[in-house]
Amino acid sequence: MPVHDLALFVGAALLLNLTPGPDMLFVAGTGAARGRAAGLMAALGVGAGCLFHTLLAALGLSALLAASELAFNAVKWAGAAYLVWTGVQMLRARPAPAAAEAPARRSGSPFWQGAATNALNPKVALFFLAFLPQFIDAGAPGQALALLVLGTFFNIGGTAVNLVVALVASGAAAGLATRGGNSRMGAWLQRAAGALFIGLGVKLALSSR
Repeated sequence: MPVHDLALFVGAALLLNLTPGPDMLFVAGTGAARGRAAGLMAALGVGAGCLFHTLLAALGLSALLAASELAFNAVKWAGAAYLVWTGVQMLRARPAPAAAEAPARRSGSPFWQGAATNALNPKVALFFLAFLPQFIDAGAPGQALALLVLGTFFNIGGTAVNLVVALVASGAAAGLATRGGNSRMGAWLQRAAGALFIGLGVKLALSSR
């Protein structure tokens, strides 16, 4: 494969995955508000969204978002609307008795929320389009495969970090609820997560390329 500076890529990918961002905040908020299972599924969902962007980059479709103002804005507004809608639903929903005891049957919802919030963010597509080609030889054959491999490696690291974040956030929330003996802890955590999602949606809507 036409890949160069692999050690530099690994180091840069690790630093980027450890840097707090919207995906990490999403996973932490979900884990804290809805428990460990929901947080882990949210992390896996974010990973699925990153894999989607990796495929877009390999197929060259990310270049369309970079070149077309209409396509970029369409995806941006869809993603912002989905984030705000998710936040409003969390503010309105009745929380589980305790964050650590979120029903297992709801574990599929955080996965698709994580996947959608990532897949509908055009800035993620532009990031993959700008970051990955720096480590691929220009004009060499096999560039699509190289994009797919590097993107998958980046995604594995990011998913691993988010899984740890989900465990830490859900464990901390459960510990606080247990020590405080406050049955309203889950409600406050869920409201905080809902407000976070609304804030992320507004930030995305107001952002530019």
